[in-house]
Amino acid sequence: MEITICIGSSCHLRGSREIIGKLEKLVKENSLNDKVELKGSFCMGQCQKGVCVTVDGVLHSLTPEKTEEFFNSYVLGVVE
Repeated sequence: MEITICIGSSCHLRGSREIIGKLEKLVKENSLNDKVELKGSFCMGQCQKGVCVTVDGVLHSLTPEKTEEFFNSYVLGVVE
């Protein structure tokens, strides 16, 4: 599974760095280092909706507060 997080200026201001940190922690805590690849990208064109995150090419908008819920639904729900 490939998760790409926007690190462009707008998403950075909306918390992309915090989201990356949370995702890294969740991947490690769930022993998914060999199944989940985290990547960074610049603008994905949906800045107004929140931090842009794609999971295997499917675009999602995320806030730092919703990161764990997102991980549980879109990562654990698919990987397990």
